[in-house]
Amino acid sequence: MTSEPTHGVIPALDVPHLDDVLRLVEATTGIDGVVGYKVSQATVLEIGLVAAVKALRTVTAHPLYYDHQKAGLDVPSNGPAFAAAVAAAGVDGVIVFPIAGPTAVRRFVGGALNHGVRPIVGASLPLPDFAISGGGWVADDVLPRVAELALAEGARDVIVPAHDPEQVAAVTAALTDREPDLTFFLPGIGALGGAIPEAFRAVRGPRAHAIVGRAIYADPDPAEATRRLAGEALAFSAATP
Repeated sequence: MTSEPTHGVIPALDVPHLDDVLRLVEATTGIDGVVGYKVSQATVLEIGLVAAVKALRTVTAHPLYYDHQKAGLDVPSNGPAFAAAVAAAGVDGVIVFPIAGPTAVRRFVGGALNHGVRPIVGASLPLPDFAISGGGWVADDVLPRVAELALAEGARDVIVPAHDPEQVAAVTAALTDREPDLTFFLPGIGALGGAIPEAFRAVRGPRAHAIVGRAIYADPDPAEATRRLAGEALAFSAATP
């Protein structure tokens, strides 16, 4: 994990058809600052995870992180079988939102680690009405609670929504105090209100990667959008000792 760039961009492949996915990857995989790709459930529903990984490996060597939308909100006993399946498909990491309870955290995070897959752990979405304080149904402190238990299980990668720099600073500072060698993944750039400079500036930790969807794939020139956003991320990498 420590050999990867400290800061970068992960394009989210949230486009509807495999041909579109492959064109997006081909246009961006050679851009400095791209550090991986988020594999969409839409692609997996279209052709299956094994086929999706096989197709993507023809156009990129970057890490592939599968987002199951949202793995972990499930019966805990399904965690090891889910981990075995994604490991067999060849993904490098899997995004899990184990908000079904502490046992779900242990089984989904532990299952991924036991199968050699990197668990990237989240619990909060960059939506104004996700948490109770905004009119939603999920506890406001769900992210630090889930993340702390995930770290105790051995996870070292945490998703923190980028739209609220104050929350980014508070959550990443608390988690880095507990475990200094962390990577933070930040969704919510662009349409959901986040910006790389503000979000990365707020991160209290050694590594930060922006997960970027519409700000790349919906742009008339996705390659140029990626180049610009990756440049913003790499500015922080250059500043890192």
